[in-house]
Amino acid sequence: MHVPVLVHEMLEIIRPHSGGIYLDGTLGAGGHSGAILQGSEPDGIVTAFDLDAAALSRASERLRSYGDRFRPVHGGFHQARDLLASTGVTSIDGAVLDLGLSSDQLEDADRGFSFRHGGPLDMRFDTSSGLRVTEYLDTLSVKRLEEILATYGEERYCKKLAVGIIRERDRGRLETTHDLAQVVSRILGTRRGRIHPATRTFQALRIAVNKEMENLATALEDIPLLLKPHARFCVISYHSLEDRQVKLSFRQRQKTSKIWRVVTPRPIRPSTEELKANPRARSAKMRALEALECTKSQTC
Repeated sequence: MHVPVLVHEMLEIIRPHSGGIYLDGTLGAGGHSGAILQGSEPDGIVTAFDLDAAALSRASERLRSYGDRFRPVHGGFHQARDLLASTGVTSIDGAVLDLGLSSDQLEDADRGFSFRHGGPLDMRFDTSSGLRVTEYLDTLSVKRLEEILATYGEERYCKKLAVGIIRERDRGRLETTHDLAQVVSRILGTRRGRIHPATRTFQALRIAVNKEMENLATALEDIPLLLKPHARFCVISYHSLEDRQVKLSFRQRQKTSKIWRVVTPRPIRPSTEELKANPRARSAKMRALEALECTKSQTC
């Protein structure tokens, strides 16, 4: 079984128990769902969402031994409140979002998430809808691409990159991940310290194509309203944009109402042992929010 990031720390915060109803908003390989199902034996329930149909299928196979205690749904965490309500669930005993890309997604060249593998410029989580990166770039002006690179990639050379990328787009030279990586490398040079020069560009375009920040904002607004008294909501993020959004959202809730408590004044980071076993976890940060009372959207 795939070992997810910060799984032990997540279990300590969420405290799954028998009879509980839980939400895993980012199923991925199924590691967090499996841990919660095990921790809530014999009859806890996990409803898990994922926009990636392939990930949903793989994880469902891995977790099939849990039977109808595990309930996979093809959808995004930003839809969780409505999708849960459609099944009769209006309150939960805990929730987790792991906002990172899975190894399966990164290693699948056809998905276009990584510049290390030649493949089409796609990057969609849900391959059944939305625009591929190649199609998305066709809709952008230089100015808009510059804004995307600056905001979502925190790219210092956003203007120079935007001009160069749009020029290559107009010449019909941007079809694959290698095409884009080579354009960025020509403009910025071959190395930027420890990271590939195209890292920030790929991150920015992936976030934009999948509307990640907008969807996270919706989830941060809606999912806390599902929490039963003393239930907790954990979010694991991997870059500063996500972490900042989670931090500000949780702090604002605590500031404006006594119903909420930030469980993690500082983010929880992976242990030294976990980093040795999984170097990809090095940028992970987990924050958690607790509902102290029944929210207005519930009947307690």
